[in-house]
Amino acid sequence: MKKLSVVISAFNEERNIEECLKSVNFADEIIVIDNQSIDTTAKIAKKHKAKVYEKPNNLMLNVNKNFGFTKATGEWVLNLDADERVTPQLRDEILALIADTKNQTEGYEIPRKNIIFGKVMMHTGWYPDLNLRLFKNGKGKFNERHVHEKIVVEGETGTLNNFLIHENYNSVKEFFRKTVLIYAPNEADQLLENGYVFSYADVIRFPLREFLGRFFAREGYKDGYHGLVLSFLMACYHLVVFAYIWEKKRFVDEHESSLPLFKEQVKLAKKDLSYWLNTSEVAHASNPFVRLFYLIRRKL
Repeated sequence: MKKLSVVISAFNEERNIEECLKSVNFADEIIVIDNQSIDTTAKIAKKHKAKVYEKPNNLMLNVNKNFGFTKATGEWVLNLDADERVTPQLRDEILALIADTKNQTEGYEIPRKNIIFGKVMMHTGWYPDLNLRLFKNGKGKFNERHVHEKIVVEGETGTLNNFLIHENYNSVKEFFRKTVLIYAPNEADQLLENGYVFSYADVIRFPLREFLGRFFAREGYKDGYHGLVLSFLMACYHLVVFAYIWEKKRFVDEHESSLPLFKEQVKLAKKDLSYWLNTSEVAHASNPFVRLFYLIRRKL
C-alpha cells in the first residue's frame, strides 16, 4: 500500500488536536507544525507519535502548511486543521483510493460537515464546503497570499464521497476573534488587490448581500434559528470587511449627511428582500394554486 502522510499546522490547539490525531491514527506518518504554541499542543502531538516541527506563528497559516508538505515522506499527503476529524467512512475511502495502483488522479476535494454553535450546518453556505485536502506528494501546495486560499494541484482532481467533521466556531467570542481580527482584514486586502472600487453604499450592500445570500439563496432558513443568527453574523463580518477598506482609504468622508444614501439603499433593500421572500414562498408552496399566486405576485 502507498504511504500516507498527514500534515497539520496548529497554534494553541490543545482543546482540539488530540481528537484530530486519534482520527488519523491509520496514517503511516503524522507531521505537526507547531506555530510556537504556549499550551500543550506540541506535547499532545508527540504523545501520538507525530513528528513535530516548530515554526514562528504566522497569521498567513498557509506558509507553515506548505512547510509541512516539504517534510512529508508519503506518496500521498492529507492536510488537516486541528479542529477537523476524519470519519471511519472517509478513512476507508482514502485507504482504498491510494491503494489503487491504476489511479491517475492527483488530488481530491473532501466535503466537510461544519459544526457551529453545537449544530451540524447543512445549509447557510456551510455544506458541502468542498476543500482540496488529499493530493500526491509534490503535486499540491497553498497559495500564500491570503488566509483562505485553496490548495492548488498540478493535474487531474476528483471529489470524495465521504466527509470531514469540522468542529468550527464553538462560541460567539471565537467567531468574532477569527472573523474580525484575522479573516476580515485579509479579505479587505484581497478585494483591494483585485481592483475593488470604493463605494460608500457598500457599507449597506456588503452585509445585505451576505445576509440574503446566506439565509435565502443558500437556504439558511433550513438550519433553523442557527441559520438565521449565522446569516446575521456573517453580515456583520462583511460590514467589518468594508470598515477595514474604509480605514485603508483613510476614513474618507464626502457627505454632509448620510441620510440620503441610507434612504436610497433601504429602498433597494426592500426590493431585494421582497424578491427573496416571494421566491422562498414559491419554493415551499405545496398547493399549485398558491404557488401560482406567488409567482404572479412576484411579477407584479
